[in-house]
Amino acid sequence: MSTAMNFGSKSFQPRPPDKGSFPLDHFGECRSFKEKFMKCLRDNKFENALCRKESKAYLECRMERQLMAQEPLEKLGFGDLIDGKPEKN
Repeated sequence: MSTAMNFGSKSFQPRPPDKGSFPLDHFGECRSFKEKFMKCLRDNKFENALCRKESKAYLECRMERQLMAQEPLEKLGFGDLIDGKPEKN
């Protein structure tokens, strides 16, 4: 029988998610940012390069509310959109 006594086996040890995995926004804390980003994508035929500001705002919202790990914006590809730096066209 496969339901044999397994009391001697190690108990499950939870571990943090792998990088790139993050909690869902169950309470809709960043819903408005997500909706703006999705609208921008739809309006621009899903050309994500045209929606970088909306994407940056959405990721900032997620980081501020600890829905994803804090990462420097430069590492996320938004170095040219950081306040004080000119935007490349």
